[in-house]
Amino acid sequence: MSVSGFKRIALLAPLVAVMALSGVRVFTQEDVQPVNDGPNPYRPIRNWGILPEGRQWGPVSGIDIDRDGKSVWVFDRCGNSCAGSNLDPVLKFDESGKLLKSFGAGMFAWPHSVHVDRDGNVWVVDARLTTPAELKKFPGETVKGNTVVKFSPEGKVLMTLGKSGVSGDPPAAFTDPNDVVTAPNGDIYVSESHTNLESTPNAVARISIFDKNGKFIRSFGKLGSGPGEFRTPHAMVFDSRGRLIVADRANHRIQIVDKNDGKFLGEFRDFSRVSGLVIDKDDTIFAIDSESDAKRHPGWRKGIRIGSLRDGKVKFFIPGHQTDSPDGAAGEGVARDAAGNLYTAETTVRGVTKYVKN
Repeated sequence: MSVSGFKRIALLAPLVAVMALSGVRVFTQEDVQPVNDGPNPYRPIRNWGILPEGRQWGPVSGIDIDRDGKSVWVFDRCGNSCAGSNLDPVLKFDESGKLLKSFGAGMFAWPHSVHVDRDGNVWVVDARLTTPAELKKFPGETVKGNTVVKFSPEGKVLMTLGKSGVSGDPPAAFTDPNDVVTAPNGDIYVSESHTNLESTPNAVARISIFDKNGKFIRSFGKLGSGPGEFRTPHAMVFDSRGRLIVADRANHRIQIVDKNDGKFLGEFRDFSRVSGLVIDKDDTIFAIDSESDAKRHPGWRKGIRIGSLRDGKVKFFIPGHQTDSPDGAAGEGVARDAAGNLYTAETTVRGVTKYVKN
């Protein structure tokens, strides 16, 4: 039996037509057996990337590849957060791990994701506000966060979406944004929110679209587990057909929606509780699960699941890191360079891991 060769049972009535049109099967969570094994064609290189002397990695969740196909951009949390820090959180490394440039000191509260657009500009997401505890710990610090910032490759601020230090609704503000991605036509997509759903039952869960100049177009999505609903839309990418692929993390699925209005097109559940995504030109999907454990997703292991977006089947599995915790650890962000190497942004073991094909 293949790693995805388990019995599947489709959802009933209203989704059948959608499934037929999209060519994507839809399943309930209970129908899917854990996919925890498979060939692993990669070997890990831990602690990749050389920081200046005296600086240590913080938790990292944002990582992407430069337009050159080999340099790596990382969005580091300056320790545990960037409150009170004078460190640059936006870092660029060459393919050997040498630090080429850095910028962004004093601008962010809690760095979360980074996206490099087709012109080489660097977009970053500051995912929450500075906390009262951080303000108390660092006198003179101000409330920051809840913004999406577009930098030139040299570090010049080109655009800011949302108002730093404010929570709210687009277009004026964001509430705990997760990710940003740009469409082929330059439209900007921002997903919210990263809120703890157990303590915030009425959290927002939406994706907003802005045009290339930052003008608000529309938002779609709401909190829920049905078609077109989200529970922590943690990461987004576009596939070769221009569909928006969403890591609907707390719903334990990858959801496929129309990029214009969020119409549900399909879902896959074999990739587990996905925090980060990358898709290659052949629609091979690399999905990293940083959170599965006995409480949040029983029976599933942390790691990277690799498969086809065309059929939703997992073909390869890279297990998470061994740690003192029985559940181990895996990163939140994942990126793939032109040579096929993978890079993961590590929140638990910190820093960056590079995966090279054997």
